[in-house]
Amino acid sequence: MDIQLKRGLLDVCVLAAIQNEDSYGYKIIKDMKPYIEMSESTLYTILKRLEMADMLTVRTSEHDGRLRKYYHITKLGQLRIESFKEEWREVMSIYQFVMGGSKLD
Repeated sequence: MDIQLKRGLLDVCVLAAIQNEDSYGYKIIKDMKPYIEMSESTLYTILKRLEMADMLTVRTSEHDGRLRKYYHITKLGQLRIESFKEEWREVMSIYQFVMGGSKLD
């Protein structure tokens, strides 16, 4: 798979994992596991990139005596998910064409 395409997909997957509630690294990986495998190093690189793009914010909170970073999706992150959904319709249409099927409605 094209590295830029995969990068964009992973970014949206991480945003979707925190879309409904704030979360932390281990839980994000756990929540995504049924759909996609991701290493901690990959996740934290993505989280940092999304934070720098203002698509999420980070807060630190104590949990069981340890500091834990919680990630919160911003309005810009929500807009990226919505944009992805629109883009994906076009990708699926192209996929149908390549596979020789009829156009999706």
